[in-house]
Amino acid sequence: MKNLENKIAVITGGNSGIGYATARELKAQGARVIITGRRVEAVEKAAAELGVIGFVSDQSSVEQTEFLARKVSEKFGKIDILFINAGIVNTGLIEQVTEVFFDGIIDINFKGAYFTLSRFIPLLNDNASVVFLSSNTASMNGAMSSVYSSGKAALNSVMRIAAVELAPRGIRVNAVSPGPTQTEILNKLGMDETARKAVDAWMIERIPLKKIGTADDVAKMVAYFCGEAATFITGAEVVMDGGMSLAG
Repeated sequence: MKNLENKIAVITGGNSGIGYATARELKAQGARVIITGRRVEAVEKAAAELGVIGFVSDQSSVEQTEFLARKVSEKFGKIDILFINAGIVNTGLIEQVTEVFFDGIIDINFKGAYFTLSRFIPLLNDNASVVFLSSNTASMNGAMSSVYSSGKAALNSVMRIAAVELAPRGIRVNAVSPGPTQTEILNKLGMDETARKAVDAWMIERIPLKKIGTADDVAKMVAYFCGEAATFITGAEVVMDGGMSLAG
């Protein structure tokens, strides 16, 4: 069913994981999709596989984000969907966090996301949809997650304020907050198969639904927020973690 026929969508961090799955889902629903990423080869490969348009842009750089907005404006004019997805995950105890560590996460996950929204607002059509990728950790209190979790909590605050500011134009702003999700990030932790299975088992034990989410699960929720069924939803955060945050 092509619910997003002829809509133009921009997805940051669209060359892998949740961004890649969302690009595939939005295209399947009829949207014309533009993905971004920091690595030239990865963006080109993903764009070719998906049959979408790829732009190289580093979300941690406001200058590159502004250049991206200009390029999108020149080539496509206005857009209908903005999925602010690019981000990184890292952990550390508060007493051991360095300024470099802090800035590395916040510059992409919060500052970068903030200015992506800011610079793309003039490109949004009336009644457009903006979706942030947040995290269930935004409302949890896990050790070693202070920088990552606080960045996502701040993002949720911006999401709600943006929903108020953009409501007069009919633009809806929402957030999806996944818990553990099977993506390439988990595969890049440098563990062998036995260690990886042990980590999966540890996470599943803490999830009431006893399974780990998939990128496709999140992609479908993003697509829902962008479609006709969600035209009266704004300022909302949907937590997709199998009940993990309920269990504490």
